[in-house]
Amino acid sequence: MRFAPQGVRPTEISAALGIKQNTLSHHLADLMACGLVQVRREGRSLFYAVDLQKTESLIGYLALDLGRARPDLMPKALPDKANLMSDTAFNVLFICSGNSARSIFAEALLCDLGAGKFIAHSAGTRPGTSINPVALEVLARNGHDTGGLRAKHLSEFQGPAAPQMDFVFTVCDTAAAEECPPWPGQPITGHWGLPDPVKAVGTEAERALVFAQTYGALRRRIAAFVALPFGTLDRLALQTRVDAIGIALEKE
Repeated sequence: MRFAPQGVRPTEISAALGIKQNTLSHHLADLMACGLVQVRREGRSLFYAVDLQKTESLIGYLALDLGRARPDLMPKALPDKANLMSDTAFNVLFICSGNSARSIFAEALLCDLGAGKFIAHSAGTRPGTSINPVALEVLARNGHDTGGLRAKHLSEFQGPAAPQMDFVFTVCDTAAAEECPPWPGQPITGHWGLPDPVKAVGTEAERALVFAQTYGALRRRIAAFVALPFGTLDRLALQTRVDAIGIALEKE
């Protein structure tokens, strides 16, 4: 569910759940038979994804039909924040494991491409990290001011004094798979997972190219994000558009 609507390899599901692959295969077969999970093949790899529409129908059936619409089973109404805040800057948080490259790229890009409509933040799930110097070079080369950037731990945004987020994006699979309490205000979420450029190997030029490619991929996603007609979309439509951006990234 944390990667929805994108798919995940069975090896990744097995590792996250701590179960053997043969056991997982039986469970996935049952979920596919019920229509709750779909599978697609890319080369030799299989990717399993939650069918969000069928899952929503199941939850509705459990709460409305079997639960007879008990108030304690019904989800609390969420404000239509997309319309309520159309004239207010949105708080956006980008999360990765180290906050050393990918999420830093995203923060800097949104600050510059957002035209004042967004307040960009970034954080990592791993403590004690620092911004990778190659990432800073890429940002500077592309005209971004890096003076105010710093590596931050996710806990900075989880306290009572932290700003309430309107959008939360994970930009690495590790961060998306980690346990995290629900965000106050139920922000719209998205997953734009990218390989960690810090782990790239090869010559200095080859590593620099990986950083530049990661920056370019995030720039395309964020350019599409800031171009969304926020003032005319309700929460469901906005979530669908955010999901579509993530799917487009997956196909690159």
